[in-house]
Amino acid sequence: MIFMTNKNLLRPAVLGSVGLLLATSTLAACGSTETASPQPISIVSSFYPLQFVAEQIGGDNVSVANLTPPGAEPHDLELTPQQTAAIGDAQLVIYLGGFQSAVDEAVKQEASKTSLDAGQGLTTLAPTQSEIDEAREEGESAPVADPHIWLDPNLMISVAQRVTKKLTALNPGEAKTFAANLTTLTAQLKKVDSDWKAGTKSCESRDLVVSHEAFGYLVKRYQFKQVGIGGLSPDTEPSAAKVAEVSDFVNENDVKTIYYETLVDPKVAETVATETGANTAVLDPIEGLVQGSSQDYLSIMRTNLSNVKKGQGCK
Repeated sequence: MIFMTNKNLLRPAVLGSVGLLLATSTLAACGSTETASPQPISIVSSFYPLQFVAEQIGGDNVSVANLTPPGAEPHDLELTPQQTAAIGDAQLVIYLGGFQSAVDEAVKQEASKTSLDAGQGLTTLAPTQSEIDEAREEGESAPVADPHIWLDPNLMISVAQRVTKKLTALNPGEAKTFAANLTTLTAQLKKVDSDWKAGTKSCESRDLVVSHEAFGYLVKRYQFKQVGIGGLSPDTEPSAAKVAEVSDFVNENDVKTIYYETLVDPKVAETVATETGANTAVLDPIEGLVQGSSQDYLSIMRTNLSNVKKGQGCK
């Protein structure tokens, strides 16, 4: 489903961003060609990690509206008419195919020639068996791949390179600026990657028990084993049998920490922790920011590392 008919359901953060894009377009159309300064490239991103990359590469040369507001869970995003209109009006739409079905459909209808699928061409992981089972139970098709590519900083570099290429094509005059910003972001992402590798090289446990299986790329990159209480979709309630199965795994493998997320109810992780005597800690899949958060992708990845080092007994 793409449209929600009640316009009042549009979050203020999204409405403000979309309004800024429309106001920018109006000013550009009305201003004098002799005196008006170049307007920022209008970008719509489908959720936070893509907004982060666009803003880091584009800087002052872009204006980015995020379809998924802070505090919202992006998996089941439904679009308002205003958001769909913003997708059609934007000079560039950055999204992740197969992650948000409403966005996929809106891009197909409104922005097929002005969009960038950030995950296209990347080597992706197959969906987990849990996700396949969940889809079968709900009568739906299983996803083609695990979409959480941004949790591998190395793959984020590839996304940043593709965004840089798109922005350069839209504004060749700022090519050097975009290239310099890419160099800076690449260095930052490589530092996060090297810190994770060094910080998790030696750990008492490599079993990462999480509330939902969003961390496939992270565990592959840093050689952990992911044990999910739920599948890829965080809003799917795991069965009692699945909770019991994970609880048995925790007891049998002396797992000390159960990880939960920032944007979903932690009750499932807390249930397993209570039944097993394990601790709980946050492991943020960075699908969005908490309302009012001052953190960004880089700082959250560092916080995640600190929590994993403590929770897994890494030295």
